[in-house]
Amino acid sequence: MIWVVDASVAVRWYLEEEVHPLAERVLERIIDEPGRFAVPELFPFEVYAVLQRLHPDGLRTFCQGVIPLIQSGMLRHPMTEGLAVKANRFVAMGLTGYDACYAALALDLKGCWLTFDKQAHQAIHDEELSCLLSERLPKHW
Repeated sequence: MIWVVDASVAVRWYLEEEVHPLAERVLERIIDEPGRFAVPELFPFEVYAVLQRLHPDGLRTFCQGVIPLIQSGMLRHPMTEGLAVKANRFVAMGLTGYDACYAALALDLKGCWLTFDKQAHQAIHDEELSCLLSERLPKHW
């Protein structure tokens, strides 16, 4: 199983007020098995933007924490026409363009999108492509 990591998971690794034990479990597993994880190419940009806005030392945290993770062997998937077409279906279901890319990547890779975004998870719940980490770890974890 490939796990698609949402930016909402990553920011919980670096923002004290957002720390969550299941986000920490994801981080531990990424460190142990980076090849089982994937992110769309927009992931580092999203995490960077949030850290710059909310972390007291956003740049250093991003460079020392996020960059090594995304260079550790995780799949960084580019935006392609095929992914955009798949994402469009999820936009029609109510997801933002960003969230639709995560869902489309999970669909493309036959994986599961790990997120803390309850609204996005609920919008595609019937697709069985996402796991809401504020409630539980995914099946087959």
